[in-house]
Amino acid sequence: MLSKEIRNHFPILDQEINGHPLVYLDSAATSQKPQQVIDALTKYYAEDNSNVHRGVHSLGNRATEGYENAREKVREFINAKSTQEIIFMRGATTALNTVAQSYGRANVGEGDEIVITYMEHHSNIIPWQQLAKEKGAVLKYIDLEEDGTLSLDKVRETVTDRTKIVSVMYVSNVLGTMNPIKEIAEIAHANGAVMVVDGAQAAPHLKLDVQKLDCDFLAFSGHKMCGPTGIGVLYGKKELLNQMDPIEFGGEMIDFVGLYDSTWKELPWKFEGGTPIIAGAIGLGAAIDFLREVGLDKIERHEHELAGLAMEKMSEIEGLQIYGPVDPKKRAGIVTFNLEGVHPHDLATVLDMNGIAVRAGHHCAQPLMKWLDVSATARASFYLYNTEDDVDRLVEGLRMAKEYFQ
Repeated sequence: MLSKEIRNHFPILDQEINGHPLVYLDSAATSQKPQQVIDALTKYYAEDNSNVHRGVHSLGNRATEGYENAREKVREFINAKSTQEIIFMRGATTALNTVAQSYGRANVGEGDEIVITYMEHHSNIIPWQQLAKEKGAVLKYIDLEEDGTLSLDKVRETVTDRTKIVSVMYVSNVLGTMNPIKEIAEIAHANGAVMVVDGAQAAPHLKLDVQKLDCDFLAFSGHKMCGPTGIGVLYGKKELLNQMDPIEFGGEMIDFVGLYDSTWKELPWKFEGGTPIIAGAIGLGAAIDFLREVGLDKIERHEHELAGLAMEKMSEIEGLQIYGPVDPKKRAGIVTFNLEGVHPHDLATVLDMNGIAVRAGHHCAQPLMKWLDVSATARASFYLYNTEDDVDRLVEGLRMAKEYFQ
């Protein structure tokens, strides 16, 4: 387990909710921010605030240096070959939409296939739905095993030589399932398809290596990994990004503008139209520094242990059902559940009255809810600042809720 002292880096955790010390178990929705990230944002706005790439004055130079240094930190964080492969965007949603609208529109035609899974977040479903409708393509789903995992045999059955794009989340935001991305990418490439990875739930918790995974595109958000909201990353292999056209046009991303035609800057800037998310990128860089200092391997082990402990103790509560892989080593620090006879929203409300923050609803995964045959679930998601005490408080809160509603 990680030291409880890590909590001291997160000022928001030092408060009471409804008269109880806060237990924050909603990091899959958004993580809390360490003081280092808050300080980095404050320093930028207080000392270095300026637009980037344009001015030659000192503030502009400092802002540009901070922005581009953050890009290098992201490159190292995911082991990309070049900073030209790192595009700053508003979030994982924008990144996935960019792949669909730029690469997808140019490479998917009538009768071609796009393959995803039933566990995807809406942001990795709807862009492909829209592309399939526009192009007359076929959207196919890889079915799940009974425990919410993916079978490579079913991947091979679903992906064919008509498949152009395979897009799969690395870690399920509902089931916690950790998918075999490297092996799925091999299957996609063997059939001539590109591999797109939704890494929103993976980047905060796992050590990522895009070269080992051999994915063609990877999308993730800063706010789930101790960074600010409004900043995310699209990684793409340089040869693919060079073939793609930008989908947003304006300042910053142009090389030359004439009366009737324009040319674009080189990578990565051709995809970063307008004033970029400067403070967000600098804050994300600070978050990466923090996570690397703690150690992604340690964070992953810590979450596995907490999830395993939570599942063990929660399974003792009669009428409580946990969804996803039974083996904690096959899942990230996410435990999604329902308590018989209690709506998830009511359950979350009672827990909140005891200072415990969990998520309730369909978690932007309605097709998965249908597959699970439920309308909604409750979800506790653990991160590096959670402790065994938080698990005990959750279990105690669930027992109190069960007694209250009975």
